[in-house]
Amino acid sequence: MAKPQLAIDGGTPVRTRLLPYGRQTIEDDDIAAVTETLRSDWLTTGPKVCEFERALAAVAGTSHAVAVSTGTAALHAAMYALGVGPGDEVVVTTMTFAASANCAAFLGAKPVFVDVEPDTLLIDPKQVEAHITPRTKAVIAVDYAGHPCDYDALEAIAVARGLPLVDDACHAIGGSYRGKPIGSLALLNAFSFHPVKHVATGEGGAVTTSDAELARRMRLFRNHGITTDFRERAVQGAFAYEMVDLGYNYRLSDIQCALGITQLAKLQASVARRQAIARQYDKAFRENPAVKPLAVRSDVSHAYHLYAVQLDLDALTADRATVFRALRAEGIGVNVHYMPVHLHPFYQNKFGTARGLCPVAEAAYDRLLSLPMFPAMTDADVADVVEAVGKVCKAYRR
Repeated sequence: MAKPQLAIDGGTPVRTRLLPYGRQTIEDDDIAAVTETLRSDWLTTGPKVCEFERALAAVAGTSHAVAVSTGTAALHAAMYALGVGPGDEVVVTTMTFAASANCAAFLGAKPVFVDVEPDTLLIDPKQVEAHITPRTKAVIAVDYAGHPCDYDALEAIAVARGLPLVDDACHAIGGSYRGKPIGSLALLNAFSFHPVKHVATGEGGAVTTSDAELARRMRLFRNHGITTDFRERAVQGAFAYEMVDLGYNYRLSDIQCALGITQLAKLQASVARRQAIARQYDKAFRENPAVKPLAVRSDVSHAYHLYAVQLDLDALTADRATVFRALRAEGIGVNVHYMPVHLHPFYQNKFGTARGLCPVAEAAYDRLLSLPMFPAMTDADVADVVEAVGKVCKAYRR
């Protein structure tokens, strides 16, 4: 059977307009909420911030939510609240975005990278336990792609060692683990509201917790280390304030929180659509031996920020980079998530990390692709992705 002519070689692409790997969904109610706030008296540090925090805490099943400017700021605030500092170590997966480790480095601590499980690419609890030292201050788990980690195993390790567990849940809002919502599974749980995430506020983040003292510390941290914000002083009829620690301007505006409130109301529908798309992909790729979706455990509800697959390069004559370029030429906006953090030059130069440190993650990275995944995708869009993947794999079939 003749192999198809790929668009990268001059053939006709599956799509003429690129389908991105992710994008926000903004509807009329979102625009109306933002417009209403723009016409109000409060554009920042106002009532919408508190309203958004209450709504997020309800979704997460916690007593507190602290809204901040980005997901990175959320992780930074979590590390600050735990008292992470110079001389400390923070155990973290290497299969993640750099911010999961940067948040420890910001405070002078050393990120200690651990490997992942080969089928899910989630942090390996056995590796966590093996890398804990007397200097370990915290453990950061990452719900990679939207799949919750093994929190029973991680919590057992954390409790036995007297360590706080942090969930980088930036991929996973709306998911659950053994019936418990993401956002309630660790002492501190960090979220991102970047446009490609389930809830979009432009940029934004938050930390959920049921620890009132940690919530207080994070609110202090997001506001320059100052004990009150402008609205609190306005309500009190006061002008004086005190800066009691060195914090940052990590506040999230009322404009963004207004958008976040309407987006949160649509979270359940967003996750349901992502899961429906994933089921279509799963079914289609059962017939493609060169494409292996990541495993999904039966005791979780996967939120599917990403739909990541690993290529069987032994079945193909092309490497991942070539397949990536070919799919982009077909109009499919694939991406790669992620280069293991310990392979980034900063970490190699600063902390002496190198290839060989986390072999499972390193091997996976060479085969990883993220396929388009966002709620506004139509069934026809999904069919285009499946067709293009099949076309490219057939052209490069060994």
